[in-house]
Amino acid sequence: MTLAVLTVLPLAAACGTEQADGGSVGAERSVTGIHWSVESVTVDGTIHQAPAGANVTIEDGKAAGNYGCNHFNAKVAFEDGALRLSDTTTTEMACEERPMAFERTLARTLAGSALKTDVTDHRLTLTTDDGDTVRLTEEPDAPLYGTTWDITSPSPTGKARLTFDKRTGKVTGSLGCNKVTATATVSAGHITLGAPATTRMVCDTSLMKTEKSLLGFFDGTVKYAIDHRSLTLTSENGKTAKATAER
Repeated sequence: MTLAVLTVLPLAAACGTEQADGGSVGAERSVTGIHWSVESVTVDGTIHQAPAGANVTIEDGKAAGNYGCNHFNAKVAFEDGALRLSDTTTTEMACEERPMAFERTLARTLAGSALKTDVTDHRLTLTTDDGDTVRLTEEPDAPLYGTTWDITSPSPTGKARLTFDKRTGKVTGSLGCNKVTATATVSAGHITLGAPATTRMVCDTSLMKTEKSLLGFFDGTVKYAIDHRSLTLTSENGKTAKATAER
């Protein structure tokens, strides 16, 4: 599959609503720092349901997300209670027909002028001058507890994963080769991990290297941060491990 970055036609989207303080400030406050999952696009009265993964997040004057197949990035400006995207870039991947068809519909709906907006009960509705709509829902961050966190770095194999259990006060999972369990005390953005108890299997060199690296986070305190479905652990010596929430 070919992956490339290219510039596409400018898009305009309004992802806010006028608040009591009015105008662009209210719109910006209502939508920034939120992961919005796209639910559907309605064009000429026909509802097109979004494929899993269609989303947008707006923060620090930028937008990033996924149209249903391809990822996109853009600059963001707020004006008159609306939001406008510019300098948009997108990946170029070929997916199955359904997400590609939805992607084309969504892109066409967002393109052109700014959209009227409404934010109600954690739902965002964008409406074009012709009455077409894009409906989105706020998706909260994945919880630390009870989520299976797939380690993505330093684990390129995808076999390392951890799960934190609030009831038992422990973390369990796999380090890439061996299973692990340890106490885990969570407090104010930090996790104190106890000495790890592991199985004793021997795997290939790459898995054992990953395991050794992950063991360095145990028997000490690490900082943790969750950004939507991403978890970052930072050890006392500054090393990091990253993970994504398993769906």
